[in-house]
Amino acid sequence: MVDFNIILAGAADAFTLYNFCFVWLGILLGQLVGAIPGVGPVMAMAIAIPFTFALDPLPAIGFLVGVNKGGLVGGAIPAILINTPGTPDAAATTLDGYPMTKNGKPEKATKMALYSSVTGDAFSDVVLITIAPLIATLALRMGPIEIFALMVFAFSIISGLVGDSMAKGIVSAALGLFCATVGLDPENSTPRFIFGHFELYNGLPLVSIALGMLAVAEIFRRLSMIQGKIGAAVTIPTSRNKADRRVSWAEFWSCRYTILRGSAIGTVLGAIPGLDSSAAAFMSYATAKQTSKDPDSFGKGNIHGIAATESANSSVSGANLIPLLTLGIPGNIAAALIISALMIHGIQPGPLLFQEQGQLIYGLFCALLMANVLNLFTGLFGLRLWSRVIKSPESVIFPAALLLCTVGVYLATGGLFGVVVMFFFALVGYMMNAFDYSAIVFVIAFFLGERFELSLSQSLNIIDGDMSILLGHPVALFLLALAVFSVYWFGMHSNKKTTQTKI
Repeated sequence: MVDFNIILAGAADAFTLYNFCFVWLGILLGQLVGAIPGVGPVMAMAIAIPFTFALDPLPAIGFLVGVNKGGLVGGAIPAILINTPGTPDAAATTLDGYPMTKNGKPEKATKMALYSSVTGDAFSDVVLITIAPLIATLALRMGPIEIFALMVFAFSIISGLVGDSMAKGIVSAALGLFCATVGLDPENSTPRFIFGHFELYNGLPLVSIALGMLAVAEIFRRLSMIQGKIGAAVTIPTSRNKADRRVSWAEFWSCRYTILRGSAIGTVLGAIPGLDSSAAAFMSYATAKQTSKDPDSFGKGNIHGIAATESANSSVSGANLIPLLTLGIPGNIAAALIISALMIHGIQPGPLLFQEQGQLIYGLFCALLMANVLNLFTGLFGLRLWSRVIKSPESVIFPAALLLCTVGVYLATGGLFGVVVMFFFALVGYMMNAFDYSAIVFVIAFFLGERFELSLSQSLNIIDGDMSILLGHPVALFLLALAVFSVYWFGMHSNKKTTQTKI
C-alpha cells in the first residue's frame, strides 16, 4: 500500500515555481523543435541531457518529459501546413491534415490536432499513474531468472518491430550488448576492452553513445542531403471564415469516440516495448476509417482522421513510461533517453524505484499532468509562431545543433575523450542507418547491457548446471517461449516483406 504522505510530498515537490518553469521551458522547446522538420524532440532531448546534470532529478526529468510532450504537438504543425511531418509520429496526420489546409482550413486542422494530442496524452498518463504501482509490485516478486527471461523477450520484440528485418534487429541488439561489456565486469570488477584508456574503466560514456548514434548521426545525414540553395518561404492559405478557423465544442464532441479509441490503441501499443507512436497512429487511422460511416472522405480532409492519429501518437508517450518505471525497460528511444538521464542522476529505473524513490516518482506523475495543461495553453498561443519557425533553413539549424552536442558531451564527460567517442559512434550510427541496421535497437540494448549481463550471471549461478531448476520457474519459461515465438513470427513477416520487395 502506497503511503499517502509520499504522494502529497511528491505533489508538493512538483507544484513549485522552480519545477513549473523547467516543465514549461521543456514544452516550449519541444513544440519549437517539433515544428522544425528533421529536428524533433528526440534530438532535442539527447542534446539537453548533459545540460540537466546540474539540476535536481525532478526538474531535470520534468524538463525532458516536457520536450517530448511538446514535440508531439509541434510535429503536427508542418505535417498539416506543408505536408512535411516535423516528427515521424505525425506522418499519418498529413493524410487529412494537409488536405484541410488546401481546403482553406489550416487553423481548424492544427487546433484539432492540439486538442486530440493533449486528450490522448492525458488519457495515457492517467493509465500510467493507475497501473504502474501495481505492475511494480508484481515485478518485485520476479527473481534474476525471470528478469533475464523478460529482457530476452523484450529484445525479441524490439528487434522484430523496429526495422524491416528481424535478423538485422538481432545483430543491432548484439552489437549494443557487446559495447556494453566495455569497462569493469559488473560481478567481478575485471577490466575488459579498455585498451589502456583509464577513461573506459566505467564503460563507454552513456551520453556520448546516445548523442552520437541518434542526434549527430541524423545531423550528418541531413547535412549530406543539402544541395544548392536552401529555403523559400512557404505560402500558407488563410481562411476568412471564422467557422473554418476554430474547432467548436460540437465538432470536438463528435470526435469523442475516435479520440477515445485512438487513445486506447496508443496506450496499449505504447506499453509494449518496441512499438512506437507511428505504428499507433496508422493503426488508429485505419480503424477510424473502417468504422466511419463515410470512409471515402478520409484522405480528403476529414477532421476525424486528424483526431485519430494525434490522439494515438500522443498517448504512446505516457504509456512508454510504464515498462520504463516498473521494469527498467525503455519502450522507445525517448524512454531510453529518460533512462540515461535518470542514471546520470544516480537513479536506477526498475520496480525498486517505487520503494526507494517514491516521492520522486509521484512528483514526476504530477509533473506529467502539469505538462499536459501547459501543452494545451502553450499550443493555443504558439500555433502561429511555430508555423513561422518551420521555414528556418537547415544550414543554420543543424550546425547549431552539432555545436550544442559537442559542448554538452564535453561538459558531461569532462574532456575531449567523450567527444571523440560521440563522433565515432555517430559514424557507426550513420553506417548502420545506411545499411538498414537499427540504431535505436543498438542504443536500447546498450542501455540494458549491464543489467542483462548481471541477471544472466546470477541466473547461471542459481541454475549451477542443472537445467531442471528452470521447471520451478514457469513464468521464465513462458517468457522464453514467447521470445522464441516472437523471433519466428517477426522473422517470417520480415521474409515476406523482403520477398514482396524483390518481386
